[in-house]
Parts: sequence; C-alpha cells; structure tokens
Amino acid sequence: MAEHNWYVIRVVSGQEKKVKAYLENEIEREELQDFIEQVLIPSEKVYEMRNGKKRVRERNFFPGYVLISADLTNGEALHTVTSIPGVIGFLGNNSAGQSKEPVPLRQTEINRILGKVDEAEDVEEKLDTPYIVGEPVKVMDGPFSGFQGTVEEVFEERKKLNVMVKIFGRNTPVELNYMQVEKLD
Repeated sequence: MAEHNWYVIRVVSGQEKKVKAYLENEIEREELQDFIEQVLIPSEKVYEMRNGKKRVRERNFFPGYVLISADLTNGEALHTVTSIPGVIGFLGNNSAGQSKEPVPLRQTEINRILGKVDEAEDVEEKLDTPYIVGEPVKVMDGPFSGFQGTVEEVFEERKKLNVMVKIFGRNTPVELNYMQVEKLD
C-alpha cells in the first residue's frame, strides 16, 4: 500500500461541513477507505456572550479549506474528491503549469496544523470578543447585574476586566470576568 499524504482541498466557503459529509459518504459508498483515510476541518470552539447567554460556536482555522489524508495514486480516489459538489480543487495545484498532480503538505506544515487542532481541544474556554479600555459594557451576572460601566483595565491572561460602574452616584471599580459582561452596541 502506498504512503498517505495530507492534501488541502479548496471548497466553497461556508460549505466545509457539507463537503466533508459528502466526501465521507462517497468514500464509504465506493469503498475507498484504503486510499482516503481521514477528512478534517481544523476548527476551534469559541465561547461568546449573546443577549446575556454564553454561546458556543465552532470557528474554522482555515475557512474555505478541508484537509484529507490520502493516497491519490489511485485515479478513482482523486476523481471522487474533485467531483464532490462544492469542491473547487486542490491547493497548490497549478492549473496553468504542466502538473495536474495535487501537491501534498510538508510534514512540518501538517504537524503545525494538527498541533493547533490538538491544542484547541485542550483549551476549554476561549472568548471571541476581547474587550478594549474605554469600551462601554453591561454587567450580566453577579451582584452588579444590570449595571452599565466602562472598561478601565483588561487582564487578558486572567480573562478579567476592571469596570468602572456608577453605584449610588459614585464611580466604583469592579473586577469582573469576561463571562459576566457584555459589550454595548
């Protein structure tokens, strides 16, 4: 059996999951598991506050791209990948040049990408909306819930903010974590 390399497939942006599902179905249907062993969309879980609720969403590291570990010496496997709806082609495949062969990723590149994916699975919470000093915020949780204030300091490493809140007509500094506040529009 030939060696499996990692390739990058260019897909219509926003259709990465659909392409992955189509591809996995076709691999199973045509019994190409020996040639295409893994389909991957590098992504991370991002937590954000929306309307006072903590929401989780998945954000792609590379929108418009899907990775596959495959042996593309088999023409049928190559044809299956390129004929999936939403697939534009392979990254590094220079259509103007002589070579129509897809170019595999170097091992260092794939280690960096896979390392980033593994690292993202280890990190439990990463907030998508960092705060800026001077920005107006609303306190959504805790004893000061409902109060509005201004960000005075941001402690990125601890995921905390110092917010100046007006209590009984006086400005009072309050330390809150990112999940306790929401940006005001």
